[in-house]
Amino acid sequence: MRVAYQAGVIRALEEAGLSFFHADGTSGGTINLAMLFSGLTPDEMCHRWRTLNVHDFVSLLPLREYLKGLAVPAMGDADGIVNKVFPHLGIDVGRINAATGMSGTFNVCNFTRKTNEAIPNDRVDRDLLVAGISLPLFMPAVKKGDALYLDSVWIKDANLLEAVARGADELWVVWCIGNTPHYRGGPFYQYVHMIELSANGALFEEFERIRELNQRIAAGEAIGGRTRPITLHVIRPNYPLPLDPDYYLGRIDAATLIEMGYQDAHAYLEQRAPGGLPFAPEVTAMTPSAIGITFRETMEGHVTLGATDPKTGAADSAPTLTMRATISIEDLDRFIKDPQHGGRITGSISYPPFGTDLPARTGVFQLFSPADSPRTRYMVYELGFRHGEKDYYLAGKKVVRDDPGPDLWSDTTTLFTQLHEGTDAQGKVVGAGILRLGVIELGRLVSTMHATGSESIGEAAAAVARFGKFFIGQLWDQYGGPAPSA
Repeated sequence: MRVAYQAGVIRALEEAGLSFFHADGTSGGTINLAMLFSGLTPDEMCHRWRTLNVHDFVSLLPLREYLKGLAVPAMGDADGIVNKVFPHLGIDVGRINAATGMSGTFNVCNFTRKTNEAIPNDRVDRDLLVAGISLPLFMPAVKKGDALYLDSVWIKDANLLEAVARGADELWVVWCIGNTPHYRGGPFYQYVHMIELSANGALFEEFERIRELNQRIAAGEAIGGRTRPITLHVIRPNYPLPLDPDYYLGRIDAATLIEMGYQDAHAYLEQRAPGGLPFAPEVTAMTPSAIGITFRETMEGHVTLGATDPKTGAADSAPTLTMRATISIEDLDRFIKDPQHGGRITGSISYPPFGTDLPARTGVFQLFSPADSPRTRYMVYELGFRHGEKDYYLAGKKVVRDDPGPDLWSDTTTLFTQLHEGTDAQGKVVGAGILRLGVIELGRLVSTMHATGSESIGEAAAAVARFGKFFIGQLWDQYGGPAPSA
């Protein structure tokens, strides 16, 4: 359900000018593969994910099935996916079958034979698309002829050898399965761990086979006409993605997942080595989740192109710029100890002269970072994005300072903003204005705030309370007097 992340990656790869002769998908990845082969552009894919009602993924079996007790075939069926999700996402089997140019393969598990089958795009059908995302326990197996088909993630989540067999010498893997040493308790998390074990284990076996193939090529052996080794690129999140229940319950949304994938892809593109990555298990390793905090924030206001002073540029006649941001404080302990109090920010910009939902390639977030005066702190929000062929950088600050009169509310909800050309705040200022957080938007922000990385309700509540104590303490330092540290 949460593979909107991949759509953000695909958009970034397209913008970078990369093109591919073959694409392969497994499990949730088959959804994005089906969208691509249905003729959607990456931008259209992102839009459809943003506007999807995630609850449409879930539909119940007929009541009589639940009366079977422990013999119930699954928790739900595919009716919601077939009748609502696939149509909304633009998935069209006829167009998938007729697609030419890039070839595609959809992996499904033939449960009857206990094998993986890579189904070419010209032979895939609706039943196989459903089977490709039918995880045991959650959805029933799909019967075709004499065989039963299921999601193949348990035995293969990235079919690299299929691409190699077709002649690929450069592999780009978009990896969403978690890989940390942290083993969590409870049946749900241990079900997830089983998927992680199977998917990563199968991938690493393919790594080993390709590594051996590269060694033979390096030794001068001609294998299938190859004269150069196969290279590997992997785009993945630094921390494990939130799981499907978080997406279904609104703790993360599709827009945030898209923006995370887009930003992670650009980070990899900026730093990638010409020779790619080693075929080693470490390339999918992620940082274990610590106790953290996340929330979503939307600010908007008038921004004038050509202005350099935020107050001057905030004229009512100027176009309205909307900044949608997700703040991720992935380690609350480290965040509080950090003098800059930095966290990750992902998001998008909507501005009529440029367009809507322009995802951020880079970002900076700091909460109560020091200023020149000890009685002043900054809340820093910065997002780098692209419009057309040009890079822009939106740099904003909330100035937290106790001036004469009641100003705490305005200080913490007013973002003085400058728009720069280029990829950072050193570029030429080409626009300015003021964004504000309204009362309704503040309520939405609070409703999205929750702890991440916690393993109990009590631990999550304690994390939120600690963040709140830190936030109020910083405000007290600025507007009242010294407060106990968090």
